[in-house]
Amino acid sequence: MDALLRELPALKNDLGVNIELASPPDFIPELPGWRDRSPFVFREGNLDVHHFDFYSQALSKIERGFRQDLDDVASMLASGVVEPTRLRELYNEIESELYRYPAVDPAAFRRRVDVALS
Repeated sequence: MDALLRELPALKNDLGVNIELASPPDFIPELPGWRDRSPFVFREGNLDVHHFDFYSQALSKIERGFRQDLDDVASMLASGVVEPTRLRELYNEIESELYRYPAVDPAAFRRRVDVALS
């Protein structure tokens, strides 16, 4: 793992991608079935690379609420990788677990979900 972490800065620059060592469950509860919805991207040697579940990404971005995050969610919805009805269903499934995340205001989060889906 250390070898991979040491290579990340160079990979980030070479590939021109953003790399964040954070995942949606750092900010919101894990969504049911997230592993099954994490699409395969590529394999390099013994390493399989997957996107993190787009629904988890969308909800964590909505909760964070930065302009770029909300633009990303709008793109996910427009492209169809996230379906509005399913996004709302998954939010409803985790809402009762939000107390485990003291930085999250459940009422404000719900309002942001409503706005993102309007």
